Amino acid sequence: MSDPVVTKQISEISFGVVAPSFIKRIATVNVVSPELYDADGYPVEKGLMDLSMGVIDPGLRCKVCGGRLRTCPGHFGYITLAKPVVHIHYITQVYNLLKAFCRACGRVMLPPDKVEIWRERLKMAKKQNNIDVLHSVIRNAFNQIKRTKKCPYCKERAGEIKLEKPSSFYDDGKRLWPTEIRERLEKIPDEDLEVVGINAAEARPEWSVLTVLLVPPITARPSITLVTGERSEDDLTHKLSDIVRVNQRLIENINAGAPEIIIEDLWDLLQYHITTYFDNSVAQVPVARHKSGRPLKTLAQRLKGKEGRFRHNLAGKRVNFCARSVITPDSYLGINEVGVPLRIARELTVPERVTEWNIAWLKEKITAGDKYPGASYVITDEGKRKKITDDTREQILQELQPGWIVERHLLDGDIVLFNRQPSLHRLSMLGHFVKVVPSKTFRINPAVIRPYNADFDGDEMNVHVPQTEEARAEAKHLLSLERHIVTPRYGASIMGVVEDALLGLYILTKDDSEFSRQEVSDLLVAANITSIPEPAKHGKDEKWAGKQIFSTVLPQDMDFEGADVVIKKGQLKSGVASEKLLGPEQGFLLHHLYLHYGPSATKDIINKLIKLGLEVVRNNAYTLSFADIDLSDKAKKKIKEIVDEGEKEVKKILKEFRGGKIVPIPGRTVKETVEAKILFALNRLRTPVGEIVEKEAKEGNQLVLMAKAGMAALYNLAQMSGFVGQQALRGKRIHTGYNLRPLPHFRKGDLSARARGFVKRSYGQGTDPIETWFHAIVGRDSLIDTAIRTPKSGYLQRRLINALQDLKTSYDATVRDSGEKVIQFLYGEDNIDVSKSKQGTVPLE
Repeated sequence: MSDPVVTKQISEISFGVVAPSFIKRIATVNVVSPELYDADGYPVEKGLMDLSMGVIDPGLRCKVCGGRLRTCPGHFGYITLAKPVVHIHYITQVYNLLKAFCRACGRVMLPPDKVEIWRERLKMAKKQNNIDVLHSVIRNAFNQIKRTKKCPYCKERAGEIKLEKPSSFYDDGKRLWPTEIRERLEKIPDEDLEVVGINAAEARPEWSVLTVLLVPPITARPSITLVTGERSEDDLTHKLSDIVRVNQRLIENINAGAPEIIIEDLWDLLQYHITTYFDNSVAQVPVARHKSGRPLKTLAQRLKGKEGRFRHNLAGKRVNFCARSVITPDSYLGINEVGVPLRIARELTVPERVTEWNIAWLKEKITAGDKYPGASYVITDEGKRKKITDDTREQILQELQPGWIVERHLLDGDIVLFNRQPSLHRLSMLGHFVKVVPSKTFRINPAVIRPYNADFDGDEMNVHVPQTEEARAEAKHLLSLERHIVTPRYGASIMGVVEDALLGLYILTKDDSEFSRQEVSDLLVAANITSIPEPAKHGKDEKWAGKQIFSTVLPQDMDFEGADVVIKKGQLKSGVASEKLLGPEQGFLLHHLYLHYGPSATKDIINKLIKLGLEVVRNNAYTLSFADIDLSDKAKKKIKEIVDEGEKEVKKILKEFRGGKIVPIPGRTVKETVEAKILFALNRLRTPVGEIVEKEAKEGNQLVLMAKAGMAALYNLAQMSGFVGQQALRGKRIHTGYNLRPLPHFRKGDLSARARGFVKRSYGQGTDPIETWFHAIVGRDSLIDTAIRTPKSGYLQRRLINALQDLKTSYDATVRDSGEKVIQFLYGEDNIDVSKSKQGTVPLE
């Protein structure tokens, strides 16, 4: 008989508050004893480890279901509270309800006609099936109710309800104890609750004032036995023990007729213990701790955050066949390769299915065993796993047959996934080919650190070894690095030639660069190029132009114009190699190659260019000295004049301000206008100083050489040689610090350039203490801003991923969610894959 067809569908899920009657119905025992075990180590009856709530010891049976350790799922218990206690997570809701409903008759503080209006609005909001709209309607209903000063039904005046955090309520200055709060909430009729969006069948408001506390099963809070033989109880059990102890003391004092102040103190203590049982991180509530001082991990802490149930246990996964290590640069690796330490390559394995074609090769691996390259395990055709040891090797070799799987060591050429966390975009995990190296760190070409947002100051990265043919095929054809040279974010190359290699290519392609036959041979061998072009100068002193050598890497049929470069038939005719041509995020030539010659060819060309550039730099060493930031006396004098002129301009503006001659900019005050004018006057000094530095800059200067190649900016040289300039704190001159002045060294209200963060010296000259202080303020602000922005952007990223994780492109080109709801009729509204586009348009060629 076939399975019945499922014809029903879940229409909605509703969440509510657990009723005291429901707690008693599902619970199996009323916990009254704070003791856990008797003198013999047996669980105390009606204690927190009562066998009615489940078993965690092998020799015992559950009193309820008769199950043992592995078969009993555990059962709930309950604690009957001596006095009601407000649930800490419903404090705001209780506060709003006390304000919205009459303290005498319990009716909603709205006339009957208004009640019907809000009821209709709620129905319409529910039909829209939009939680934000529903919340907005409920919020507006509460705001309308709070404006009513007298009950429309019994004419009782609305009291002034105040909440003194964390959980004390006052009505007209008199404290409301939880018993009174519960009485008030019990008066509210079910139909009036609908006006504020509460379904009385699922969540009566008085249920948020607890009279019965649910005790979780022992299986949810198991104890462990330490090496010493002592039992160590779970944090929840510790907290529940405190609750039971205080509750029993409260019952005893009530029965004994103790003074009211003692009962109230114990009542507050019970409220504290139940609050910290639910959440041990409530503001203004002292943290509950162990004797050791460690904060207790109670219910909320088990669920929320990175270490909580959802992110850690449910969404988080442990990963096999992966490795993690620090990364170090290696420019001689291909951009699509990763250097894997030998120790890791021996540990990680690749499952290789035995066939008649590879059986001899795999037998060699089994014979090698632990010696690299060898194998660690075999899996028989029946799925039985056997470790390769000296004792089992001979038998495995004899029995090995097609269909078995041999788990061999990682070898050169294997595809792996390389990842750096945080994984913020899809290029944070790419496919690389293994190159086994003798080091202890992963090695990676510096050209590909941009997509990973990595650097070499101690960053760690992860390697994952795909375990199936399908996974390896996906890694090779979808994830391999060369297929992601152009980013899908902005359609330009995200990788490219960087650092020394870029400088080498700039030197190589300069108009005056010439090389002898020996030098050309060395360069071409370094770049794995086999053919040598015709020399530019024939005869005894034959020479090759650098542009010719650069052109040997390019496709012979390539035509390209852009980034101040002209290439005809694969020959560089004019221009030089720079960051604009070959660097990451610009790399116009790389983008052209990717679109017209494909990922594989582009990868090969980048690899050759890097090796070519490095070989040039190896023979043309460069360094920096103080001489590189020196300017002529004439230039220094000119810069001093420009800076002095700027300071005079500031004094002129301040004189006009004191004379009341400043006309405010529309939308700004006079003071804001003065600040804007001063900031503009000081910032524009950088342009003429930059021009002077640029005129002085000659290519003999190593800094200038790097700037022209794209490794630095002339602006950096201007700050080192000319002057640092105005320090801006969040878009303004520095204005905070002491009373009416940033530092006590200045008069109150001093608005001069120096008093507000203007640094007139250069880094080369050295800044004075006041200028150094202003510079440090801006640097510190930037560091703090980065430190705050990082977790905020990480949290936003996680929320976006969770919200959008179900979106997919359907076969009709629409973007839909898991419920087949159309999000976009065309992906990106234009159906263009940015990584295959040219400035957002599809190339016609």
